[in-house]
Amino acid sequence: MPELPEVQTVVTSLRRRVVGARIGAVRLGRTDIVSPLGVDLAGFLVGRSIAAIDRRAKRIVFTLDDGNRFYVHLGMSGQLTVESPGAEVRKHTHLVIELEKREARSEGREGWELRFRDPRRFGGVFWLGREAENGELGPEPLTLRPQRLARLLAGTRRPIKSALLDQRLIAGLGNIYADEALFQAGVHPLTLSNRLSAERVSRLNRAIKLTLRRAIAARGSTLRDYVDADNSPGGYRVKHKVYGREGEACRKCRTVIRRIVLTGRSSCFCPNCQKRA
Repeated sequence: MPELPEVQTVVTSLRRRVVGARIGAVRLGRTDIVSPLGVDLAGFLVGRSIAAIDRRAKRIVFTLDDGNRFYVHLGMSGQLTVESPGAEVRKHTHLVIELEKREARSEGREGWELRFRDPRRFGGVFWLGREAENGELGPEPLTLRPQRLARLLAGTRRPIKSALLDQRLIAGLGNIYADEALFQAGVHPLTLSNRLSAERVSRLNRAIKLTLRRAIAARGSTLRDYVDADNSPGGYRVKHKVYGREGEACRKCRTVIRRIVLTGRSSCFCPNCQKRA
C-alpha cells in the first residue's frame, strides 16, 4: 500500500501539472468507487478549476476554486497519473478527469487527463465538500514533537509496531516505514508502547522523520504497482534496511533479518540491532 512518502511524491508530481487546470469533463467507469454513494461527482467537478493539491496522511486532497474538496485514497494498488488524451486507457481505470489550461484552450491545443486506476479496488474517491476534517486521523509524523508522541504511546499497551500503524494515533505510517523507523531507532517491534522511555521515544521520533524524509527524497518505494503522476517508479526499495529482507544479512551487523506476524501484518527486524526490552 502506498504510504506517506509515495503519496507525497504523487502530490508533488501532480501539482506542477494539475494546479490551475480547469475540469472539462469527468468519465466515471464505476460509481462504487465514489463515497458517499450517490454523490454527483461530475456535477460538482465539471467547470471548476483545481486550486490546490495537498497530502493528509495517505490521502491526496484536491481543493477546487469554489472551496469544495475531495480526496483520492490509493488503497493497495491505486495509481493517479496524468496522461495525454490519446494514450491507451489501461484496464481498471475507473475515473478519467479531462483537464485543460487556459493557455492550451486559447491556442487550440489539447489538454490532458487525470486518471485513477485501481485493480484491487481498495482505494476510492471521497467527496468532502466544505466540511472540516472530522478528527479521525492522528497527527502528521513529519511535524510530530517527541513530547506528543510520548503522550500518545503512553496511552496504549499495544506493541509499538501495531501502534505506529494506527492512523488514529499517527497518520501516514504503514508497514514499510514503520519497520524501517523501528530499525533506525533500535526498537524491537514487540516492545510495548507504554514501556518506552522518554529517551527511546525521542530517538524513535527522530528515526521516523529521518526515514520518511529519505524515502521522499528517493520518491518512495515501488514494490509492485506504485508510480508517481508521471508513471515513474520510486527508488527507495533498494535502500530498505529490514523491510522485505527476511533471511538476508543485516546491513549494519550481518545478523540474519527475521520476520514475525503481528496483528496480521509482517514485521521484519534485526534481532541484534533491535533487542526486545
